[in-house]
Amino acid sequence: MTGRWLVTGAGGMVAGDLLRLLGDRGVGLDRRALDICQADQVEQVIGDHRPEVVVNCAAWTAVDDAELHEEQARAVNADGVRHLAEACSRTGSRLIHLSTDYVFPGDATSPYAEDAPTGPRSAYGRTKLAGEQAVLEVLPGTGYVVRTAWLYGTTGRDFVRTMMKLESEREYLDVVYDQVGQPTWSADLAALLVRLGESGAEPGIYHGTSSGQCSWHALASEVFRLLGADPSRVRPVGSAAFPRPAPRPAYSVLGHARWAGTGVAPIGDWNEALSRAFPEVRRSLYNAAHAS
Repeated sequence: MTGRWLVTGAGGMVAGDLLRLLGDRGVGLDRRALDICQADQVEQVIGDHRPEVVVNCAAWTAVDDAELHEEQARAVNADGVRHLAEACSRTGSRLIHLSTDYVFPGDATSPYAEDAPTGPRSAYGRTKLAGEQAVLEVLPGTGYVVRTAWLYGTTGRDFVRTMMKLESEREYLDVVYDQVGQPTWSADLAALLVRLGESGAEPGIYHGTSSGQCSWHALASEVFRLLGADPSRVRPVGSAAFPRPAPRPAYSVLGHARWAGTGVAPIGDWNEALSRAFPEVRRSLYNAAHAS
């Protein structure tokens, strides 16, 4: 059992799940309490708390906006991460940093291994890769990078919640079939991060996604099925139907081989996880819709 954990970006989906798991062991700081872009503030906060483990959930996640504001995204995703790593190096804290499948080009035909060559094709991916490099450079013995993708949960905006909402609003939905990845429940990722932090596993890069794979169209169809709706109302279309400023990876499937030998089990099948998550996600939407 590890000691005190500090979680940045505490207003986000993964951070919320993580803090619920940690209970009294966890201290969550949102941007108002800790702006990781401010080196002096990071130094003071980490120095005051002296946590055993820091989990960085703070990030610029607006993928399309990053194309127009790459320097601002870099200030969070790269420079801010370096500030955290440098502060952790002085306190002896271990750092677990969340990264993304966007560091890869997305043109593979088999799962990306943890040590596969990177090649981001978007500003978001470039800035997140720079953050990874900062962690591994500054904290070679105590830094962890956990790449994740296709997250959904009970707060904020994500694909699963959006599909659940639109099912009741539209007769048909057009969803892309030519982007493939691994839907990942944020609660499963949070549990994985806790197991990693308690494991004594070697530092470095790990992949924190569900196993298996599917397209966005297949995921939306499964959401409809779980709602008791007709999956044929979800119509497959190509990515060209939805042009975006930032290119989306066509193939975002990540391999999990590095977990072998760590004593930490990777996340299981995406479909099974979606079935487990569905009642909670559905309840969260109902509560949000009926909140006063």
